[in-house]
Amino acid sequence: MKKQISELLNTSKEVIRDCSFSNGAIVAANSTKPYFSKGVNNYKFVWPRDAMYICKAGSILELDIQEKFFKWCMKAEGWEKTGLFYQNYFINGKKSQKHFQPDQTGSILMAIYDYYINNKKDYKKFEKLIKKSANGLCRIWDKDHFNLLIQNLWEDRFCFPDLKGNFTYSLAICSKGLSCANELIPNKKWLKTSNEMKKVLLKNHEDYFYCSFGKINNEKVDASLLGLVWPSKILSADDKRMKKTIRLIEKTIVKEGGVYRYENDIYGGWMYNENIHRKKGAGYWPILNFWMTIYYLELGNRKKALKYYNKILNDLGDKKYIPEQIFNNKIQVAISPLCWSHAMFVIASKKLGFI
Repeated sequence: MKKQISELLNTSKEVIRDCSFSNGAIVAANSTKPYFSKGVNNYKFVWPRDAMYICKAGSILELDIQEKFFKWCMKAEGWEKTGLFYQNYFINGKKSQKHFQPDQTGSILMAIYDYYINNKKDYKKFEKLIKKSANGLCRIWDKDHFNLLIQNLWEDRFCFPDLKGNFTYSLAICSKGLSCANELIPNKKWLKTSNEMKKVLLKNHEDYFYCSFGKINNEKVDASLLGLVWPSKILSADDKRMKKTIRLIEKTIVKEGGVYRYENDIYGGWMYNENIHRKKGAGYWPILNFWMTIYYLELGNRKKALKYYNKILNDLGDKKYIPEQIFNNKIQVAISPLCWSHAMFVIASKKLGFI
């Protein structure tokens, strides 16, 4: 598969470049390109979360996109006032959809730290971005929950402040983001809040980790729980609760080697409007297979890691672009390429030693 991996790495460079605009915006997919799939939802928007993973891959591929993106972040609508990043944005920085997803802000703090980890003195040009974003997260944290209505990363569930609800993945990323900010600019308030978030997360999961918790729990597993090990590093891969979580994920949402987001997922990527809904069920997600690859490498199980990695390569065949989803039929059309999919391929390939 060396040739296929090499070709996909070249394609990944192309996709990341095409999704990185001159003003610094990094979009999830550039739907204006001729190679973009037809008849699917438009993904030419900036999700700060996606951009964090894309920045990681960009560093591996030596692409100069990170600092332009950080400058773009400080011009995003509403950030100057709140220090927070919301659901997604147009290329010009205006908000597209306005739900609050706390992990978006945590992701930006992680991205800055990751980029400057080996050259911490240069972070100072983005000191304002770090301080205002970290303070923004602390301001809306109320000891054991956020005081705003929050949405999960998959954009299909909410947690309410009166029910003290938290999404497990989102809380892990916010805790890590504040910890990263503190590593660059020591601040007792940021560290205290980061530790509170981590304590709340760990205290509310005695046996295994699940989607969300508070006065009402959603005790089903979700593939985003992989984020507790990487990139948040809240837990080690061999934590007994995490290992049970992985067993439950593999039992309930891994089918024929492909990792799905959660049970009974219906999102298919097709375009729809208020009169026409195409809900035929989801496919499995390459980003999640690559995430499992990373988890098993953290656990020291290269054989299992390659199983999830090679599943994607085998199913892609001679295709040049990695989609959002891979379906088990020839009818459904996936958003392709998805920049986050290519980013996770690059990161997993690096961790496997193929770069």
